[in-house]
Amino acid sequence: MRLNLLQPAKDSRPTPKRVGRGKGSGLGKTCGRGHKGQRARAGGYHKVGFEGGQMPLQRRVPKFGFTSLKARDRAELRLDKLAHIEAQVIDLATLKSAGLVPAKTRRVKIIASGIIDKPISVKGIAVTKGARAAIEAVGGTIESPEPRQTSTEVK
Repeated sequence: MRLNLLQPAKDSRPTPKRVGRGKGSGLGKTCGRGHKGQRARAGGYHKVGFEGGQMPLQRRVPKFGFTSLKARDRAELRLDKLAHIEAQVIDLATLKSAGLVPAKTRRVKIIASGIIDKPISVKGIAVTKGARAAIEAVGGTIESPEPRQTSTEVK
């Protein structure tokens, strides 16, 4: 085998446009570039992302992502993860020590995903309607967290 004899398989690559070969080719005269203008000229083209002087998209959008401060200290916990905890009363400290939520977590919500088969007591943790029904169905209890004060409630 010689490198200078290698060829791609037949019809695996599109045939290139043959411009400037007469009217019958469909790419004669202006060669598919239209009439006049920057794109018609040889060497006359703009850089990638240029939008005619308008602020380009890559400069309009931020260069880095956004992380909500609320998302940093909140966590969701699936119902079936509670079955792995040996403690009778499950609170935020228990979840942190079990490694089920990050150490910086301040609020947790238990969501109804999976099944639970043993009665547990949940204290100070928010629970969805479906998770509440599942916990109470197996004989567990839920002590709701204190209601949060909103900024409109001024004493």
